[in-house]
This record gives sequence, C-alpha cells and structure tokens, in this order.
Amino acid sequence: MRVYAIELTKDDDSWLVTCPALPEVTSFGDTEEDARTHAADAIEEALAARIADGRDIPLPSVTNKGSNVVVPLQTQLKVELYQAMREDGKSRADLQRAMKTHRPQVDRLFDLNHASKLSQLEAAFRALGRDVDIAVKAA
Repeated sequence: MRVYAIELTKDDDSWLVTCPALPEVTSFGDTEEDARTHAADAIEEALAARIADGRDIPLPSVTNKGSNVVVPLQTQLKVELYQAMREDGKSRADLQRAMKTHRPQVDRLFDLNHASKLSQLEAAFRALGRDVDIAVKAA
C-alpha cells in the first residue's frame, strides 16, 4: 500500500499541508479535513507529473502521528508498473511490443486520470514478467 506522510500546519484561518517525500506538494484547506482532501489530490498530481517527466518516485513514508494519505489502489498499481519498467530499463515501446497492443492503450496505463481496466494492468505486469499480489487487512 502506498501511504505518504503529510504535515498539517494551522495558518491563520486555514490549514497548510505539505508532503515531505514529495516536496512539490503544497496545498491548503479551510478545515483540517479539507486540507487532507486537497493533499490527496496534490499527491496524485505530483505522482502523475513525475511519471510524465520520467522522474523517480520516492517510496511511501508513513508517520506515527496519523497524518497520512493513502493513494488510491489504481494509482498504486500504475505507479508500481512505472517503477517496474524503470527497474527493468524498459520503455513504453518495449511494453507495447510485449503486450502486442497499440501505443495509446499503453500510454493510458500511465495516465492516473484514466480508469484503466484491471485486466489491462495485469496484462502489463505479466508482459514484464511480474505478478500482482493484493493483501486485504483490517483497517
């Protein structure tokens, strides 16, 4: 599970939120809850920008203070796919050939705003010689 620690700071009549692992994440909210929601959106946008730019994505960082953001499952899968390709030195063209599909379909697998089918993500991992394992646990 990808969980990123966030820091919430009261700033006059609003809340400032940052993410130490992703320095580009800075957002605000009128309430603490609002700030947490904006943080989740900002973290997802930061991850999308890093994928688009071909940059490293830091490992999740959890705090014991309870100020954490859980990245949506589909985003986690797409980030893991991106990381697996980087580790293997593979390009999107390599993945396209391995999946025997069209380039736009491969590109959508890395678009965090696109709701990819789970079967497509599984096929991409298989094409890279990887398995996906999911664990369910009590909250």
